[in-house]
Amino acid sequence: MGALPVYSWRLAPEGLATRRQLRARGLRPGGQDVAAQIERPRYRRGPLVAYLYEIDKAKPVRPMTPAKTAALAKANAARRTCPECERDAGYVIPLSLGTCVPCAYPDDEQRAA
Repeated sequence: MGALPVYSWRLAPEGLATRRQLRARGLRPGGQDVAAQIERPRYRRGPLVAYLYEIDKAKPVRPMTPAKTAALAKANAARRTCPECERDAGYVIPLSLGTCVPCAYPDDEQRAA
């Protein structure tokens, strides 16, 4: 296997796309090998690297099944449920807090009242 072609940032040829670009078109790599890579230079750090895939070899995204939709809804509901008060917070609970904001800062709620 030879080395991958490396392109500078924003200079990749037509017909190649990143995973995100493929997804925006409703496509997925579909098992194909990486065709090339692009590098974006960064100050004082190594470059950011993105892998490119051929658009014409990409396959359509698989549709969501009812089981996948139900599992995703259940997972998102679990991320919104506070483990302390067991209520739906209405937003995804931050991992840094571990609970909803009123449970994390109960003193602030008393001061506001």
